[in-house]
Amino acid sequence: MNKNKTFGVIGVCGANGNLIARILKQRGFNVIGTDLAFKKDCRFAKALEGYDIEVYYGNTPEKFFKKADYIIPPASLSKDSEMLKKCEKPILELCDVIDMIKPEKPVFGITGTNGKTTTTTLLKKIAYDNGIKPCEHDLEGMQGNAEFIPILQSRLNGDVGILEVGTFGVPGTVGRIVKNTSMSGGLITNITPDHLNDLGSFMDYANVKGEFIKELQIGQLIVNGHDPTIMGLLRELDFKGEIITFGVDELPDSIGMKECVCGREIAVKEIISGCGYYFCQCGITTPQVDYIATNVDLPNRTFDLHTPTEKLTVKMGVDGLHNVYNLTGVIIAAHHFLDIPYNKILPSIASFTGVSGRMEEVGEVKGKDIFVDYAHNPAGVETVLKEFKKLFGDFTTVITVSSESGYIGDLDIFNSVLKFSKFIVPASVASQKIAVEKLKGNPKLNDRIFLNHVDDFEKTGTLGASREEVRDGLKKALNLDCEMVIAIGEAATKFKDLVFEL
Repeated sequence: MNKNKTFGVIGVCGANGNLIARILKQRGFNVIGTDLAFKKDCRFAKALEGYDIEVYYGNTPEKFFKKADYIIPPASLSKDSEMLKKCEKPILELCDVIDMIKPEKPVFGITGTNGKTTTTTLLKKIAYDNGIKPCEHDLEGMQGNAEFIPILQSRLNGDVGILEVGTFGVPGTVGRIVKNTSMSGGLITNITPDHLNDLGSFMDYANVKGEFIKELQIGQLIVNGHDPTIMGLLRELDFKGEIITFGVDELPDSIGMKECVCGREIAVKEIISGCGYYFCQCGITTPQVDYIATNVDLPNRTFDLHTPTEKLTVKMGVDGLHNVYNLTGVIIAAHHFLDIPYNKILPSIASFTGVSGRMEEVGEVKGKDIFVDYAHNPAGVETVLKEFKKLFGDFTTVITVSSESGYIGDLDIFNSVLKFSKFIVPASVASQKIAVEKLKGNPKLNDRIFLNHVDDFEKTGTLGASREEVRDGLKKALNLDCEMVIAIGEAATKFKDLVFEL
């Protein structure tokens, strides 16, 4: 690759084009860009600041093609487009850039159904606190855990790659990320039902997550040993690398059924949703884990962590038993992957106050505390509301969720809300429809479920409610006889600024 050549990137206002332009510039190549969007409308223009990349906004002039020696179009641009038909310069595709430029740094991935963002954010914080710079995609407002963003992010400047590895339920997505980032270590938080509307069954979804194990193969894997699905996949996929297990020594408070990799239904004595103590006739059973959290004191935010060599006293800055699992996994990753001693890890754990939109207290209105949480699948909702119940007692839940598992997921979510909440305000279309069914079947629920009407908002992914519906839901919740309001779902976190308008 000749450093005197100029790469022309089309679509620099898109995530992939933006990342490609910055990767090439960081490697010392000449880069110019173009996008049909004007700069004021360019979502990621800020990420290009300081890179000395000439960008043609609003159109793609002839001089762009004249200056460029190679053209890199977006994957969405058809090869039959008039623009590319007229182009006489060599064309490079996204996969060509990925093949040409390698991460050249240690890469660690974090996957699972719930807890990925909290775990990733905290591990990065520990790295920064100890002088280690993770590569960042810097795409404002973009979570960046799926498709090609983690792959490209791993090629940006940094000492290490710490990547959140997600999926929209598409087979091949997770495996592609692990393979194309040269990942050498990873962590799996849990695997609970999600995306079932697209994939058909829980094990179909679990096998998409299992791509993480299959592609990592000889690396180091940190896993929640209390999750029978993870332990089953490790056996079925014959993982050959190093496995480090963790868990929490706590009394189970419920029994849930979960499909085993062998096809049987097994009873899980749950500590958090889908995780706890289990035994299946096929031989899958709760292991004696390598790291175990004991003496959990949620009100005082402390627990003891027994490592293979010593006992640590851990002070938390966040709430909830699910976060004891998250923090334990992070401590292991920081120690084994980042090679940081425990005494340098624990201060970062204590000062971590959580991720925006996760058990986040937004404000107080009419003497009532309002929280939001991004929980959007059955296990996530059950786990979060159970922890709120333990910590705070009674609350009203405003549901803004539309489950990606369709009706069954929406029903499971509503049942969990009904189980833990004093009052329920259905704000999403999906929850409104289920509320109508519940009220028809049991009119006594009129004292707990407060419904105005059924709207016709069209969901996008897990965004199940409009801004107006969230506002109406919060207003209704504030008029109920309960001192705490919890709004759950993507819409609740996206429109949380509404609290300051009430």
